[in-house]
Amino acid sequence: MRVLVTYDVSTIKAAGRRRLRRVAQTCEDYGVRVQKSVFECQVGDMEWAQLRDRLLNECKADEDSLRFYFLDETAVQRTEHHGVAKPLDLSGPLIL
Repeated sequence: MRVLVTYDVSTIKAAGRRRLRRVAQTCEDYGVRVQKSVFECQVGDMEWAQLRDRLLNECKADEDSLRFYFLDETAVQRTEHHGVAKPLDLSGPLIL
């Protein structure tokens, strides 16, 4: 499944800045950054459960915001990108 993860972590305190780094690192483990606080993740059911649990454990519900958008194939095909940093095809082979 394709999931779009967005977050807004409060960085007023040092603990918030640490949470922000951990949230971003968690998202990088499962997907690619498409904007500052937005990641596209291609995950299976088990990976989705792990990603969700890790993010919910990092965020503080009274200070931070976390949203998940589930994209079906139609939504993915209708996505437009303009500007720099061409998007990666998450369904294709990854060559490093």
